Amino acid sequence: MTLQETPSANRLHIAIYGRRNAGKSSLINALTRQQAALVSEIAGTTTDPVKKAMEVRGLGACVLIDTAGFDDEGELGTLRIKKTRETIARAEIAILVLTPEAKDLSAEIQWNQELKAAGIRRVAVINKADMGIDSAYAALAAKELGVCPIPVSAKTGEGMEKLLEALVRQIPENYGERTIAGNLVKPGDVVMLVMPQDSEAPKGRLILPQVQTIREMLDRRCISINVTPDTMEAALASLKKAPDLIITDSQVFGEVYQKLPKESRLTSFSVLFAAYKGDIQAFAKGAEAIDTLNADSKILIAEACTHAPLSEDIGKVKIPAMLRRKFGETLQIDMVSGADFPKNLEPYSLIIHCGGCMFNRKYLLSRVEQAKNAGVPITNYGILIAKLKGILDKVEIPQDTTSF
Repeated sequence: MTLQETPSANRLHIAIYGRRNAGKSSLINALTRQQAALVSEIAGTTTDPVKKAMEVRGLGACVLIDTAGFDDEGELGTLRIKKTRETIARAEIAILVLTPEAKDLSAEIQWNQELKAAGIRRVAVINKADMGIDSAYAALAAKELGVCPIPVSAKTGEGMEKLLEALVRQIPENYGERTIAGNLVKPGDVVMLVMPQDSEAPKGRLILPQVQTIREMLDRRCISINVTPDTMEAALASLKKAPDLIITDSQVFGEVYQKLPKESRLTSFSVLFAAYKGDIQAFAKGAEAIDTLNADSKILIAEACTHAPLSEDIGKVKIPAMLRRKFGETLQIDMVSGADFPKNLEPYSLIIHCGGCMFNRKYLLSRVEQAKNAGVPITNYGILIAKLKGILDKVEIPQDTTSF
């Protein structure tokens, strides 16, 4: 990904659902006007969900998720349907593809109900309109699904403009207008970003939260000063007045707090992303559970990234070491990454999640909701570290991340 590209996690996620051979992949190609998805007349060509980051005229930057048919069969088919169902946590808009060959709508009705229950905005289409549309079938589909299906043809392009218009209407109001720093900055503020350059930030690159935050400071007309922990004091000494806000990498929270000018406010990239991508109030409340932990507690650490463990990795190395120093070596810690997340959360005393920069907001919120339903507190890397350092009450937490 170049700095000119919109990160996938910040794109509108549109998933396409339907039976095998309903023309889901062909529909993606017609919608994007390019061969974005593999197409075959053989039913079941799409196996695991395939994500395509695209720029679609009228929709802008989005991720199209092509899924396996929800009528797949056999042992492998069951696994494919499971993978298709997992995409519901990420999808913000769904295209439900109907096909006239399937007169029985029971599967479509079931999936439509699941999508609706998940709060996903839905557009239904009847594909293969070039073969003719059965008006009785269309009327039945509208009645049973509660959405009027749009006749389309991936082969001829018929109905594509109407589909695009319908998708645009389903984009949530103010979508993409959330900000990272929320109400913590205003134009003209001096903001210092403290960014350790260790093995997690390979030479010549910055990690994604840092890049996005720097860009936002520019967009919001702030004066951004970028330093490492060892150059922070020299940078402060060179300023006529203390920064209005200091944003630090959470792993050096304690060190930066010791150098914090009394006039400056303090937060971290992870805390900002907890508000930007997730439920900051749930994460802050979840931190209270730290006071109830003991050597026999069981903790889940969830990381959005799937990189190999590093010697300085905050989630896989540093946070477990902090917790075991405080609660003892017998503390049980499970680690998951990427899309892996246990269905059963009840064995855990606490869930600690990363900032989620690689996830879209809906996906991270689905995990927060899963934790709430299981009655398990959930917090965030940055909030946890601030709590362990005894400075959580000194850390600024954004209260509003809508557009400014």
